[in-house]
Amino acid sequence: MANTKSAIKAARKAVRLTERNRGVKTRLKTLRKQLDASIAKKDAGAKDAAASYVSAMDKAVKSGVVHKNAASRAKTHAAKVFAAK
Repeated sequence: MANTKSAIKAARKAVRLTERNRGVKTRLKTLRKQLDASIAKKDAGAKDAAASYVSAMDKAVKSGVVHKNAASRAKTHAAKVFAAK
C-alpha cells in the first residue's frame, strides 16, 4: 500500500489511466476485426472501415496508449491486406 501522498495519488491515477487504456485497446481490436471481416466479404464499406481503424490508431498514439512505431506497423499491415484483396 502507498504511504506518501504522492504515491496515493499515483495509485489513483494508475487505476484511471488503466481503465482508459483498456477501453482504447478494446476499440482498436474491434475496429481491426470489423476491417478484417469487411475485407474478407469484399464489402464496399472496407474503405470506411480502414479509415476509421487508422484514425483510431492515430488517436491512440496521440494519447500515449500505443507506441508510434507499433501503430505505424499495424497501419501498414492493414493497408497491405486491404490492397491485396
